[in-house]
Amino acid sequence: MDIIADVLERNGLLFAFVVVGALMMISGWLSKTLTRGRLQGSGIAIMLGLVLAYFGGINTGGEAGMADIAIFSGLGLMGGAMLRDFAIVATAYGVDLQEIKKAGAAGVLALLAGIVVSFVVGAAVAAAFGYTDPESMATIGSGAATYIVGPVTGTAVGASSEVIALSVAAGLIKAVVVMVGTPMIAPFIGLNNPKSAMAYGGLMGTTSGVAGGLAATDKRLVPYGAMTATFYTGLGCLLGPSIFYFALVGLFG
Repeated sequence: MDIIADVLERNGLLFAFVVVGALMMISGWLSKTLTRGRLQGSGIAIMLGLVLAYFGGINTGGEAGMADIAIFSGLGLMGGAMLRDFAIVATAYGVDLQEIKKAGAAGVLALLAGIVVSFVVGAAVAAAFGYTDPESMATIGSGAATYIVGPVTGTAVGASSEVIALSVAAGLIKAVVVMVGTPMIAPFIGLNNPKSAMAYGGLMGTTSGVAGGLAATDKRLVPYGAMTATFYTGLGCLLGPSIFYFALVGLFG
């Protein structure tokens, strides 16, 4: 067992791919067996991953979930910013530029509306729960946009670690809801072509949620939705700690 553990620790990233692959297989089986495909395997995988991270953190007393266990340390690299950003950028290579041009003003409008609405709703919910200072409202409002924008904004404006954690939680919940809900609402909103996928990605913004939801709807739509969702994240990182934050300072002092 010591030899096996040593090999797994030395090949942490490789073993991380095996663990995630096994988790996806189990999630796909649960989706087909228990929900008859109504709840997508990717959504189940995220929920199982959160549960494993919770128990990993409790058992080790650490802050990185399962990655604090030596043989699972590769999960920290696999789930880190480098590979995440690589995966996000890689989605652009499946895009047809002619289809992007068709989105036109509708795609831009969806992008701006998605960011503003998410931020306003998130900031309002934060205020309702007693977080009325501009720093907390800006951070949680940005987290409602995506779980990436929240920490970026919180760090920039000097929010507490507790508030930053709440912003991440808000973004994760949004990602799971979008991922699970997209296949269910797709037939009712005409989400069946590249143009509507780009508008949808701009409105929802969460790249992981949009990509997972569109993959369960129609894999051909993933690059288009992920493209505008990626722009959404970048634009949110610019607007959150600047225009949105200063607007809250002006309103709430």
